[in-house]
Amino acid sequence: MSTHFEKVRIKEVRRETADCVSILFEIPDDLRENFSYLPGQHITLRTTINNEEVRRSYSLCSSPIHNEWRIAVKKVEGGIFSQLANERIKAGDTMEIMPPIGHFTLPHSDLPKNYVCFAAGSGITPVLSIIKTGLIKQPHSNFTLVYGNRTRQSIIFKEEIDALKNKYIERLQVIHILSREQTDAPLNEGRIDIKKCEQIFRTVASLGADDFFICGPEEMIFSIREWLIEKGIDEKKIHFELFNTSSSVQTKTQKVASQTFGDAISHVTLKLDGRSFDFDLPFESDSILNAALKQGADLPYACKSGVCTTCKAKLLEGKIEMDVNYGLEPEEVAEGFILTCQSHPRTEKVVVDFDIK
Repeated sequence: MSTHFEKVRIKEVRRETADCVSILFEIPDDLRENFSYLPGQHITLRTTINNEEVRRSYSLCSSPIHNEWRIAVKKVEGGIFSQLANERIKAGDTMEIMPPIGHFTLPHSDLPKNYVCFAAGSGITPVLSIIKTGLIKQPHSNFTLVYGNRTRQSIIFKEEIDALKNKYIERLQVIHILSREQTDAPLNEGRIDIKKCEQIFRTVASLGADDFFICGPEEMIFSIREWLIEKGIDEKKIHFELFNTSSSVQTKTQKVASQTFGDAISHVTLKLDGRSFDFDLPFESDSILNAALKQGADLPYACKSGVCTTCKAKLLEGKIEMDVNYGLEPEEVAEGFILTCQSHPRTEKVVVDFDIK
């Protein structure tokens, strides 16, 4: 799969809520195979704002079944790209995007399955893709969606979700949780937290589900995940997608940085598109990705937070230490894959290959 950006045309910009738009990309026929995707995967965008390169990753909310590539961008305070998308981007504009990637996807199954999905705010985007695809691809499977928002007016894709619920009334259950609006039922008020999980699984959902999908704020994701594990759910059944990280990343990064390696230096070799790039990097310095970018290397990356996996590569020689890892599966780590944005050398020689996926 290519890790290069392609310039494509924006086919439609649609207002979803007062602070959220969805953007539909027009993928040319000659790029469609390279841009094929699994439900729940995300794309990386690149543009220039105020003479500065900006990269962002957004989950596709569309289903691959419909041959559409659509994302949703919710306006956030201080978010330079989200403000651009909500205020200035229009149909006919062009944008550089990278082919879809990601592990937050619906597992293939020919057997009937029960899935429970948690989403909050714009966390609905990959979850909606998973549900739309699963309802068609797995005609005997059932889905429960627990979706948190502030008010009814802030529910992204409300009409589409309602239409799905009406069409698949026997197989899709939708539970809206509103944090800033009163409802007729206590179940539908508040936030998605441990207390709400207790309510939900006591009344309308089953812990016997085959898989659980969670996407939303970091605190919500990990509280639900830990609660499910405490209830005896196998970790392999719990899938989550982080859009960003905060305090936990900083804490772990500081822990690694506090270790002492003296003046040790590693000779790092990076391989991309069949070419090699060499540089020296002290153990106590930048990540491999940041150091390479400063040396002029053109490498794939987006979040730089250990979340999106855009900078994923294979460690061929030497040892590294990652600050954090939210994107790679345990099996991938065992196979030698690393997130270069979080990796620091721990041997005198390190060889990393971006071409192996």
